Amino acid sequence: MSDPTRFDLDDRQRAMLAEMGVRVWWPPTAHESVQAEPVQTPAMTQAPSVPRPQRPAASATSSEQKATAATPSGVASKPLPEGVSNMDWDSLQAAVKACQSCALSAARQTPVWGAAAAQADWMVVGDLPLPEDDQQGLPFTGPEGVLLDNMLKAVGVRRQGLPPAQGQAPWVEAYLTCAVKCRPPAGRNPEATELAVCAGYLSRQVALAQPKVILAMGRFAIQSLLGSTEPMGKLRGTVHDFQGVPVVVTYHPTNLLRTPADKAKAWADLVLALKVAQA
Repeated sequence: MSDPTRFDLDDRQRAMLAEMGVRVWWPPTAHESVQAEPVQTPAMTQAPSVPRPQRPAASATSSEQKATAATPSGVASKPLPEGVSNMDWDSLQAAVKACQSCALSAARQTPVWGAAAAQADWMVVGDLPLPEDDQQGLPFTGPEGVLLDNMLKAVGVRRQGLPPAQGQAPWVEAYLTCAVKCRPPAGRNPEATELAVCAGYLSRQVALAQPKVILAMGRFAIQSLLGSTEPMGKLRGTVHDFQGVPVVVTYHPTNLLRTPADKAKAWADLVLALKVAQA
């Protein structure tokens, strides 16, 4: 009897994991020697069982109310536009581009809205726009974007809007965005009030995208979605909840590039997210 929790890897997924820098063990194929010794690594080749979603202590419906908090002193600000919770994609994008509700609007180059605007099975939420993101107005560009693309491809997922290769079955698509829409000056950490402003926009993006799973990458994405400042180690491996959507937390690609040893943990998180999306 086959193991229902097993995640078998095809040649494409093995190649993508190699691009991630993650080595995993798999049983020998018909072309491989049965006597071959398995590679011993900390990476997982079995999907963990899907835990019951854990709801955050604070209600996600309060995002717009939080966004009315005062911005740092001396900075002119405006409240979020009325009706954010009822906006369509076009109206929401226009609101983000014109937003002046916190101090970050004064220093940004281009608000990082998201990659495409449509429903998707996966939603990937990062922390802050990277320098390249700030220039292009797109999330997860540069080396971090390359790593993320390889991570997603390893589980049959890719960012929204890319045409399938000729003769290739359609991929599961992921809607990509950032918790903070404007890059803070010099990449500093966002203030709590700045996170609260963008939480109103993020909440509406989730409602419009209607994902089956949200992958929260990094502590500010986690804080925006779950209202939690717990260490990553206490939040990983558990399915959380945001507006009724399962949330799996993992490391941001920037951290994975800085600490490659954590890629094996990120692989386990991806497999958990895949199990949730397929449930």
